[in-house]
Order: sequence, then structure tokens, then C-alpha cells
Amino acid sequence: MTSSQPGSAQPAPIPSPESTTSTAEPTSTGRPLSPTEQRNPASSGLDDLDTLGVLQVLNAEDHAVIDAVAAALPQLARLVDIAAERMRRGGRVHYFGAGTSGRLGVLDASELLPTFNLEPGRVIGHIAGGQAALVNAVENAEDSGADGSAAGAELGPDDVAIGIAASGSTPYVGGALDAARANGAHTVLISNNPHAPVAEKADDHIVLDTGPEVITGSTRLKAGTAQKLTLNGFSTALMVALGRTWDNLMVSVVATNAKLRERTVRILREAADLDDADARDLLERCDGDLKTAIVVSFTEAAPALAASTLESHDGSVRAAIAELTGTSASGNSDRSAARAPGGTGGSDDGGPGGSTGSDGPGTVGA
Repeated sequence: MTSSQPGSAQPAPIPSPESTTSTAEPTSTGRPLSPTEQRNPASSGLDDLDTLGVLQVLNAEDHAVIDAVAAALPQLARLVDIAAERMRRGGRVHYFGAGTSGRLGVLDASELLPTFNLEPGRVIGHIAGGQAALVNAVENAEDSGADGSAAGAELGPDDVAIGIAASGSTPYVGGALDAARANGAHTVLISNNPHAPVAEKADDHIVLDTGPEVITGSTRLKAGTAQKLTLNGFSTALMVALGRTWDNLMVSVVATNAKLRERTVRILREAADLDDADARDLLERCDGDLKTAIVVSFTEAAPALAASTLESHDGSVRAAIAELTGTSASGNSDRSAARAPGGTGGSDDGGPGGSTGSDGPGTVGA
């Protein structure tokens, strides 16, 4: 399958890893039964085990999650690159899911404000049944392809739609991907079923082949854990690609409480090789903005110039330092460079740098 975005180069389809799940008996639709709905022989007799035994079975089965996610990393890397390119053009990323999968998408989107200071409406989570479904099951919500279609119709050609469904058969997700794709968005299904029927509505299908659950059909277990790790990886790598970190430091953190304000001091001390007093003084001169303080430290620019340069480079610390020092924006940050008292000093390198909000029922966006 290929992207239907008009007027742009078509991203190559992402090859799917081969399934490790045994062939299942066909369902009434003629498709194989999803591995997530099959019985797991490794957990047979579960209710005869003592408490420790139950936990050991769960833990042993969880090992499959890491391998399943690792097998999907090449596909996930390609998705990050596609999403980063579109977000640089002003596009957005939308997650669509129901139940556990929907909650995981909303959670991932909502965490991008405190961690990366992502602007509202850039990454949005949609859950079947609306916000009420975040804390209570909403009967039949996932069966509404019409609701999914209405949500997906909001997307445009610069957007990315990511459907999340363990069995890959959720009508809400299918409706959303179908409508988003019709509008030119790049569409991806993340599922735990190599034979997911909704995959035909997506440009790409990322399979997290975690196999049958310890408790048959309970996809909050391995399937949900794999989805959580995949979304963590996707959104983190996306934010790195967009310059929301510097080296491996959380320089875009929003210091909304005492713990986070102390974290900004520690990050600045580490990044700029400052003592505690100098770091606090520099942050105060930069109105508490950590990225501005880092740029000032490396370039000796005035805080106002550092802030405006950051703004012109979409908040990328690496790019701002490169412009102000006339050096390349690539390479590793050099935190060992000698510095003058007060936290200023030169370096020939730097490192790159949402609020939660509702975009309608069942959406949370960063």
C-alpha cells in the first residue's frame, strides 16, 4: 500500500516483519483468529497456581513484548521520519483507538506538554466513546465506524493517522483510518495481529506479534504493554527529531512545580558545566527558560537574542547555537569546553532542542 497524499513524493511502504505466531483456525469471516484471542498453553491451569506462580507466568510471558517491539523498530523508524517531515510542514499526528489502546494513545499525547513543551494540537489522542471512556467502559463505542470516520475526516494531507487496535478489527479505528486516508493523510495501523482486517485501510501496518495472552483475550496485558512501549518510542524519537531535546537532556521540560524547577537547575548545570549558584543566576537572567540559558551559556549571546534565535529554529538548541556561533548544527554536544565565570563560554557545537487540550469529545492533544 502507498500513501495517497497529493503533490508529494510517496513514502515507500514499510515492510512488515514476518509473524512468529502459528497459523490460527479461520473465523466465520474466513480470516485467521487473531493471536490475541487464542488460548495460551503456557498459562494453562493458571487458577491452580499460587500467587507467586501466577506472577511468574505473567512475567515470563512479558518477555515476548520486548522481542515483538524490537522486530518492529525498522518500521517504527520509518514512521518517525514520515511524521517528523510532516510536522515540520505544520502537520499533526493523531492516535485513534478504543479501550486500552485508545487510553494509551491519549496518555502518550497528553504527556508531551510536561516533557517536551509541545504546542497544543500537534499530537492528539482520540478514544472511542469520548472522554468518559478514559475511566469507564462505554458500551459499543468501538463498534461505531461512523464516529471514527467523523474524527478521521478532520485530518489533512500533512497529517499522520495512527490507529491502535490489538486485534486490528476495531470499526472505530477502521473508520478513522479510512476517512483520514481519503483526505491524503499518511495512515498506519499498529496491531498485535498479523492478519488484521483493518490493515487494508492503512498505508502501513506495524505488527507487534505478542501472541496469545496469559488470560485469553485480555489485551491489557502483553498487547497493551507492547503498544505502550511502541508509542513511547515513537513519540520520544519524534521529539528528538524535532529538536525537543539537547543531547540526552530534557531541555524542553515545563517547570510547573518545585520538583521540575530543581530539575531545570540540574540540567543546566550538567549541560553548561556550571555550579549551582551560577546556574540559578543564569536561569533568572533568562526568565527561567532552560533552552535560552543553554544557548546563552554556549554563545555568550544576550538572552533576548538567544530566545529569538531559538524561536526562529523551532526551539532547537543545536540549531540556535550553530547559527550564533557560525558552526555546523550536526555532531555531538561538547560539555567539557572551558567556560568563563558566570556560565558563558564558547563551544563549536550544541545539541537540539504540549499542553493537554480537547479538540472535541474523546480527544486529548499536545
